[in-house]
Formats: sequence, structure tokens, C-alpha cells
Amino acid sequence: MTYSFISTESYKKRARRFAKQHPEFKEQYRKTLQLLSQTPFHPALRLHALKEKLADLHSVSINLSYRITIEMIISEKEIILVNVGSHDKVYQG
Repeated sequence: MTYSFISTESYKKRARRFAKQHPEFKEQYRKTLQLLSQTPFHPALRLHALKEKLADLHSVSINLSYRITIEMIISEKEIILVNVGSHDKVYQG
């Protein structure tokens, strides 16, 4: 069973901005989302829970520098996409 994505309007805006600023990562971003939907706990994603003000979120890696923060609803097999960008930007909240 695959997970379905829920994209908020703010995420869609951030994803468009990320794609415009980093067209070289288009394929890596696509592959990350594909793997996330099929196998969210795959080691290549480096899925981990965040802390403090982002404690309700998890993070997956597009590569060593860029992340996607997500909210996972395990029981419903849904993943809410929250933010995408550089390590420092997405961890600012």
C-alpha cells in the first residue's frame, strides 16, 4: 500500500519556489517523493522526527543539503507535505 500526499497551499508555493531556484534537483525531488510514497521508512530518505518547535514534524532528505519536512498520519496512510528547502530554512519552521 502506498501513502497519499496532502499538499497545503503554502507547501505548493514553497515547492514552486524551490523548483524555480533549483531546477537541477527536479529529478532528485521527484524520486524522493516517489520513494516516500512507496516506502517512507527507507534508509535513503533519512526520515527522522524533529524536536522543539517542530516536534510534530518529520524530515526526509532530498540530498545532503535539502530537506522536505512532513507530517505523517500513519493510521490513515497519509503524508502532509509541509516545507521544502535548504536544511537551515526548513528547520526554522
